[in-house]
Amino acid sequence: MSNGKDKLVRDQPMEMPAEQGPLAVYHGAQPPAPKWFEDAVAAHYDTGFVDCEGARIHYQSWGDKSKPGLLLVHGNGAHAHWWDFVAPYLTSDYRVVAMTFSGMGDSSWRETYTMDVFAREQLAVCEATGLFRHHEKPIIVAHSFGGFVTILTGAEHGERFAGIVIVDSPVNPPDRPRHGPPTVRGGKVYPTLEAALARFRLAPPQPCENHYAMDYIARWSLKKAPLPDGPNGEKMGDGWVWKFDPSIWQRFVVSRPPQELLKATRCRIALMKGDKSALWEEDVEEYMRDLLNRQVPFIVIPEARHHVMLDQPLAVVAALRTLLQEWRHSTSDRIVTIR
Repeated sequence: MSNGKDKLVRDQPMEMPAEQGPLAVYHGAQPPAPKWFEDAVAAHYDTGFVDCEGARIHYQSWGDKSKPGLLLVHGNGAHAHWWDFVAPYLTSDYRVVAMTFSGMGDSSWRETYTMDVFAREQLAVCEATGLFRHHEKPIIVAHSFGGFVTILTGAEHGERFAGIVIVDSPVNPPDRPRHGPPTVRGGKVYPTLEAALARFRLAPPQPCENHYAMDYIARWSLKKAPLPDGPNGEKMGDGWVWKFDPSIWQRFVVSRPPQELLKATRCRIALMKGDKSALWEEDVEEYMRDLLNRQVPFIVIPEARHHVMLDQPLAVVAALRTLLQEWRHSTSDRIVTIR
């Protein structure tokens, strides 16, 4: 793929409903975008792959290799390109790397998937990009499902990181277990890019006014694939299919409970959520703080739902810049609330 105009993605993918999504009104054209967004996605980055237990794991990197490392991690069914319009605004202080879990985006698929393997993929990307070689330990910022993987990483490998930022990944009390990722029936090949874009929707469902951001990640979430043969066996050419492994969650092994892992984190931690996220109940913030047994930064992004980097990307940039600067110049966690 050359310039991002024929590419696509999704966080927490589900079988597309029959009705069309918000991008249908553009008939395959790109929605108008503000200049800051166009400048960000045009910023240069390097692309690479690292082998992790038999799978090629895709990553992208921005900025000066001599700076401390910042690893950006996506949610369920998504990929590294979800951070393309955020990462360039964090390079003044960090060498920024965004990764793609196996079974998603441009990374390889596996026979089975586990939380532990996803955590080791994070370590493999940090090793491959040199983030562990800097005298300052790297920091992870992780969204949604990626946040739960990162909680595991913080519990089992926290001594290797300066901190982790968990973005809209609520850890519920045990009497309110969070349901796992949805069962996916994927693999449908759409005849045209326009048809595929028209079916793109966010999951969990939510409105999003920034159609230019949705369109960008949607294009990075698709790849070409042969259409089914015609009624007489004739070849019908290529169409478009979602990149994620449609059976990933039928072959997924859960690790320790997230409550246990959060309590066991061995590095600095901050929590971020969308003010209007449908995933959080009112008492979950205090429950997570109680598990951590310490005051931690809790950042609330105004007018954002679950997909905070799509809803309020510049607010997310500002919040991360503030938090990361505070961490670099402070030795103790302090509560930071942005509403």
